[in-house]
Amino acid sequence: MCSSDLQIAQDSGNRFNESHIAVTLSQLEVRHGATEPALDHLALAIGNYQDSGNIATLQSPLAILASLLYRLGRLEPAATIVEFASNRLTQMAFPEVIETIAHLRGALGDTYESIARRGESMTNAAMSRYALEQIDIARAELAPSGSPQ
Repeated sequence: MCSSDLQIAQDSGNRFNESHIAVTLSQLEVRHGATEPALDHLALAIGNYQDSGNIATLQSPLAILASLLYRLGRLEPAATIVEFASNRLTQMAFPEVIETIAHLRGALGDTYESIARRGESMTNAAMSRYALEQIDIARAELAPSGSPQ
C-alpha cells in the first residue's frame, strides 16, 4: 500500500477505501517515525469516518493516534483516546495499543483511570473533535518556531 493507492481512492471518490488506506499508511508512518504524514493521514481517516457515521471503524485511527501521542509525550490526550479506541479488534489489528495502555498506566499512575474514563464517556462525535484538536496541537508543536502552520 502506498500513497499512489491513496491518490487513486481519492480520485475515484471512494472515501471508504481512502480512509482504510490512510489508516494503513499512518500505522506504517508511525512505526517508521514519519510523524507529520501520520498525523495528516489520521486526520483524513478520522474526519471521513466521523462524517460517514462509521463509528466502528473510527476506533482504528484513534488507536494509532493514541500510540503516536504517547510517543510524542502527550500522555493525557493519549490516555483520553486509548481506552475509547481499545477493543478486541483494535488490539488484534494494532497490538501497540496494549503496550501503550500499559505504559500510560505506569506513567500516569492512579490518574490514568480517571482520564481514561473521561475519554470512554465521550460520544463518537466528541471524541472525533477531541482527536482532531489533538492532531492540530501535535502539528503545532512539531512545526519549527516561526513557520506558518
